[in-house]
Amino acid sequence: MKTDRHTKIIELIGKYDIETQEELADRLQKEGYCVTQATVSRDIRELKLTKIPSGNGRQKYALVYGGVSRNNEKYIRVLREGFVSMDMAQNILVVKTVSGMAMAVAAALDHMHWPEIAGCIAGDDTIMCAIRSAEDTVQVMNKIQRIVKTGENGR
Repeated sequence: MKTDRHTKIIELIGKYDIETQEELADRLQKEGYCVTQATVSRDIRELKLTKIPSGNGRQKYALVYGGVSRNNEKYIRVLREGFVSMDMAQNILVVKTVSGMAMAVAAALDHMHWPEIAGCIAGDDTIMCAIRSAEDTVQVMNKIQRIVKTGENGR
């Protein structure tokens, strides 16, 4: 339940400019999660969310890019739970996910800071990863395959 909620939080902050815990709690409740402000506060701490400028004079929650090794376990769990399949087209890796999980899985891939990945773009159930070369694409696919099968960090 908590992992699902954390995945949803990552998805929501990627999709919307959420400025307050109350806004996040409202969005979670609209998605069917029964949460209190205290639960949301604890989730924000555990996910190490921080506020960044949203470009309109306001702030929004975002994932912290530091401390990745401590959070790798969470990202691996999100990847394992959301992954369906993948295919490559030269240096483009297309990852299919469970419906609604693409943003969370893309965020997990980005936060693993693999040097082969230039960046990811996510829809609802599909991610396009720009990989630095076709050879690197094969390496990334192998890393993802190891994570999905064993849960290890893919390095």
